[in-house]
Amino acid sequence: MSSNQTVLEQLRWKKFSVLDKGYVCLVDCMGDDAAIVQAARVSYGEGTKSVSDDRTLIRYLMRNQHTTPFEMAEIKFLVRAPMDCWRQWIRHRTASVNEYSTRYSVAIDEIYQTEPEQWRRQKTTNRQGSDGFLDTEEGRFFSEEEKTFHRQAREIYDRRIRQGIAREQARKDLPLATYTEAYWKMDLNNLFRFLFLRMDAAHAQHEIVQYATSIGENIVQPLFPLAWEAFSDYMLEAIRLTRLECDMIARLAAAGNVPATYDQFLAAQDTTWQDLERCRERDECWKKLQQLGLGNPRK
Repeated sequence: MSSNQTVLEQLRWKKFSVLDKGYVCLVDCMGDDAAIVQAARVSYGEGTKSVSDDRTLIRYLMRNQHTTPFEMAEIKFLVRAPMDCWRQWIRHRTASVNEYSTRYSVAIDEIYQTEPEQWRRQKTTNRQGSDGFLDTEEGRFFSEEEKTFHRQAREIYDRRIRQGIAREQARKDLPLATYTEAYWKMDLNNLFRFLFLRMDAAHAQHEIVQYATSIGENIVQPLFPLAWEAFSDYMLEAIRLTRLECDMIARLAAAGNVPATYDQFLAAQDTTWQDLERCRERDECWKKLQQLGLGNPRK
């Protein structure tokens, strides 16, 4: 048995807990790092190249966005996630999905509970993000209120089921925090795209970040160590610079203003940003400069 097959057997059906009652687990996997390089070389069998050559090729493919060879590998998961989290998940339309049906079966009697210290405040600079947490005492009120609502909603649902109301109608008032399950299959190229977006703690919702991180670190990484390394280096942990950002860095360097103060940054900014009181692109550029050590902290 090859090392990849050993890892596959060790991981298959192993549930990795996420949130309070959710999980992700591997159902099956087709392919490995060798399958990626085999497709890239359009050859048969395991080939004669060394592991170091395989690593070099995989990194070249990832670095230059030659994505087709990564589509030769597929992974199938079983996931249990709250319905509101799953609604974001299902937006990644390149997957094959079969979800638990509450028309056919009784809804899963599990619901995602928010602990008092977990209530997040709305972010003022981003309409879909969160920023910071409520005080624990204040959060305790909302957690107790949530438990009461969840209990009442489930009692109403169960009463409808006992009275013979159709499941497809009885379910309509279930909270979005109710857990659902689904088989979810995706090729490695599109899975990396999913992980790139959903492991981004600064922009993705906290709950789906937990699922994506568990999938990536607990399942994908051990199954595809070379591809994961390249993905981490060139996508997950990389800083991408736009043309406007590169031009601005060049202007700062030419003026000898590296690292730049915020005033120097503003003076060198792109002309399309200058008249904007609020500019997300400008803010993101300044953050990148700070990450690269090219910008002094804003005073």
